[in-house]
This record gives sequence, C-alpha cells and structure tokens, in this order.
Amino acid sequence: MSRLHQSRIADFQEVLGEPTVALTKLRELCFSGIPFDGGLRCLCWKILLNYLPLEKALWSSLLKKQRDLYSQFLKEMIIQPGIAKANLGVSREDVTLEDHPLNPNPDSRWNTYFKDNEVLLQIDKDVRRLYPDMAFFQRPTDYPCLLILDPQNEFETLRRRVEQTTLKSQTVARNRSGVTNVSSPLKTTPSSLSEYEVLPNGCEAHWEVVERILFIYAKLNPGIAYVQGMNEIVGPLYYTFATDPNSEWKEHAEADTFFCFTNLMAEIRDNFIKSLDDSQCGITYKMEKVYSTLKEKDVELYLKLQEQNIKPQFFAFRWLTLLLSQEFLLPDVIRIWDSLFADDKRFDFLLLVCCAMLTLIRDQLLEGDFTLNMRLLQNCQKRA
Repeated sequence: MSRLHQSRIADFQEVLGEPTVALTKLRELCFSGIPFDGGLRCLCWKILLNYLPLEKALWSSLLKKQRDLYSQFLKEMIIQPGIAKANLGVSREDVTLEDHPLNPNPDSRWNTYFKDNEVLLQIDKDVRRLYPDMAFFQRPTDYPCLLILDPQNEFETLRRRVEQTTLKSQTVARNRSGVTNVSSPLKTTPSSLSEYEVLPNGCEAHWEVVERILFIYAKLNPGIAYVQGMNEIVGPLYYTFATDPNSEWKEHAEADTFFCFTNLMAEIRDNFIKSLDDSQCGITYKMEKVYSTLKEKDVELYLKLQEQNIKPQFFAFRWLTLLLSQEFLLPDVIRIWDSLFADDKRFDFLLLVCCAMLTLIRDQLLEGDFTLNMRLLQNCQKRA
C-alpha cells in the first residue's frame, strides 16, 4: 500500500471519526474516489445517499429501525401473500362466494396476485441477466434471508411463484417505452429459467436478493412499480454493500441496499416515467441538455452531430437513465458513482461526463458518417 493511499485512508477516517460528519469535506474526499479498504466506500455511499445522518450517535438506532422495517416489508409483501396464496381456494366457499381467480374486482386478492406476477416475471428476467460477465450475482450469498428460507415454511416464495407462473402462462415484458412484448415460455431464450441453476433449499443467489429488493420497491411504489433498467441501478449498489469487508454491515446488505436505492430513485424516478418525458424534469429535457452543454464545450462536434441528424435520444437516453451503469465495466461504474454521489449537483456532473465521453471520440465522430458514428456512440465504453 503506497503512502499516498495510506494518507487518503487516514483523511477519510479522520472525517468519519468526528461526532458529526463534515459533509462538505466528505464530498471533497469522495469526489476523487473512495478507498474500498475498511468498508469506507459502503459507509460513504450510505451518507451521501441520505441513508445515514451526519450525527454518528444516531446511526445504531436508525439502522436497527430501518432494518426492522425492511423485515416487516418482507413479512407483509412476500410471506403473508405467500401464505394467503397457499390458502386461497382451499374451501369451496372461498372460491365461489368470497373470491376466485376470475373475480374482476380490483380489491380481489387474486387480481392483485396476478398483477404482481406480471411485474415479478419482468423483474426475474432482468435480474437473471444482471452483469452476465461476472459470476458474482449467480453465486450464493453468505447471508440468505432466514425469514424467507425457513425450511419449515409452507408459503409460496418468490422463487416458487416465478417457477409456477412461468410454466402456466406467457411472459409479459414491458420496456421503458411502454411497449409490451409477449413471449412464450416454451421458447428457449438466454433469460430462461434454465440459464442459471437454482441453488439448493436454504441457499439463494445474489440475483435473488436483488429480485426481492425490486419486487418490494414495486409494491411500495405502485405509481412507477418496476421499469426495465432499475435492475441496472440497484446492481452496483447491492454489489458494493454485499462485498463490504465489514461482515456486520455486509450481513444487512439487502435492507441497506433497498433504502439507498429508494433514496436514489427519489432523485431519478422521473427518468422512468414516460408521461414526464417532455417536462422540465423529464428525460427528454436532460438529453437536450447534453447537446446544449456540448455546444458550449465543443461547437464543432455539436454541429457535426446536428448535420448528421444524430439526436441525443439515440444514445444519451441510456447513459442518463441508467447513470452510465451499462457503458463501463462494474469497477469503473462504481468509481464514477463515487464522484456522482459526492457532487451536490450530481446530475450536472453526469451531463459533463456524457460530454467528456463524446469529446474522447471526437476525432472519429468528425470523420465518420452517420452509420459509423451511431455505432461509435452506442458502443462508447469500448473506445472511451
């Protein structure tokens, strides 16, 4: 370990060791990158994402409260519905009078169950292919959720629910643009259930934990529910917390990830709501800001892209919506997010990063035609 690295760790420890964390000073340190050592990154992200308060004395009580709350979410949204599903239709009276699978009433337990299944199937398909070049998300977690994996339980878990629903119905997929794709579960696809071996009872893979986080978020936020791409936002957060060298914090990676993800989504959720696309808080406005910023920084490149009618929607949509999480390898994404989370005007900083990505390939863009430039922009990470 170099002296410079040791010095940076000491600087972080000094700031984080104070009874009240000096946020401005912490932001300055984090912007230049956070060391992984000693769980510093995990701790800093939790502060920067407003999960932990600046007063250290409040940390223990807040963490216990939030983790207990998450356990309650598990009981209410996974365990209890699983028990209810197991009991639905047991008696003839339940089926014919009180509730039944064809009941059109919005308050019907069956109706809610089927709607949730549509969301769950899309989440399942997306999390199974999360960072396919890495083995991490397919590996078993060291801290499986004991509430869910109790071998004595008789309720329907998310794993069983997906398996049964996939066998019984078509998979309904809704992408960010609202397009619904219906595909037969009988067709073999890279995202089919057979892609990854299901672990034995009592074990669960990291992607299953991510699936649970997204399902609970969708249940708690019915106005937005789940939209493709959210898995790419939660992935780096969970990976960072689940690899925390501090085992005491690592054990609670699921709950901590959920609340940090929720806080982050509160800032960027408008990007995922199609009806807001053309508003000042929507994604279209932000994409246009990429070009207006580029015009200020490099007017020649801006005019070239305009001349070729290359709109920011063709490439910047993914960059901005997913916070560059698909444009770089995961370690690079995490490093970028150090600076992104640390900047108090974090989304202005994101626009500057997008412009920097364009500037790095400006020579190729100035020389290329429309087809070549589209290929360059849609595979920018390979050349940046």
